[in-house]
Amino acid sequence: MKPFVIATLLCGLGIVVAFGQWQVQAIKTDADFRGLSVVSPKVTWVSGTKGTFGRTTDGGKTWTVGTVPDADKLDFRDVEAFSEETAYLLSAGPGEDSRIYKTTDGGKTWGLQFKNTEPKGFFDAVAFWDEKHGIALSDPVDGRFQLIVTEDGEKWTLLPEKSRPAALPNEGCFAASGTCLITRGENDAWFCTGGAKAARVFHSGDRGKTWAVSDTPLLAGIESAGVFSIAFRDRDHGVIVGGDYRKPEATEATGAITTDGGKTWKLIEKPLPFRSGVAWAKDRWVAVGTSGADVSVDDGMTWKPLDKEKYNSVAFTSTGEGWAAGPKGRIAQFLTTKK
Repeated sequence: MKPFVIATLLCGLGIVVAFGQWQVQAIKTDADFRGLSVVSPKVTWVSGTKGTFGRTTDGGKTWTVGTVPDADKLDFRDVEAFSEETAYLLSAGPGEDSRIYKTTDGGKTWGLQFKNTEPKGFFDAVAFWDEKHGIALSDPVDGRFQLIVTEDGEKWTLLPEKSRPAALPNEGCFAASGTCLITRGENDAWFCTGGAKAARVFHSGDRGKTWAVSDTPLLAGIESAGVFSIAFRDRDHGVIVGGDYRKPEATEATGAITTDGGKTWKLIEKPLPFRSGVAWAKDRWVAVGTSGADVSVDDGMTWKPLDKEKYNSVAFTSTGEGWAAGPKGRIAQFLTTKK
């Protein structure tokens, strides 16, 4: 494993110099990864095309890879894991291609928990408050976003119509990194949208029973543009990233920050290229996309490039260990040292 980029960043008044280094890791698959779940410094799961999932239990020294039986044509755009044994996979696609599977034995066996029966449905992401309480999001059906929940980690039920917020014409979500839908704490959930005249963020403080919505300043008005990923470092401070995935190098209105839990959003001063994933890494933000990765050490106000490699998703532990995943089996670990 050889590092392929080193970025030097100045923090504060130059008292601390932080060195960030991506380290590519080997996994025996050419699947395109979008799902990524970092459980601990030792345990991380990835998921992607061809019904593929991967797992490390030794901090990335070795990776095992497998496929879900009878799911080789599915694209697992999201994975949510709780240990080296327990994980959920969500496949994105039209109609019955949208499914949720669960393993409790490290991927040796998988149980099908949910298969979408709505032909107009297209599920984008799944997120959990704890191992048994979760929520999954689909693009709108008949003008309303589709949301299903589980309260036992086994059965999934559609929220009532009053709990499924109305969508704008052509509005939808992007199944690009599994982070267009997130949860935090005991009750909060957010999801982000695009494709319509406005790129928006929805927030629920009661596990999806009710939703509030806010407009964002990110690029909107075309089907390929909007908010692709949302993350919070606490209940108030968060970052959204996105842009137009068809123009990965473009820097028009691609990121914004909030200090009030997503009620209002402020465009970052110097936009990034298109980014599909963003995550808080203990003391910094890291964003990734198909044209590279960037880091911010001033709470999202300004960003510095890390590299120009292709990624789809990024995730970190609360103590700062993290990975990024991307096309053709790309997995890289983020390493930092300070002097």
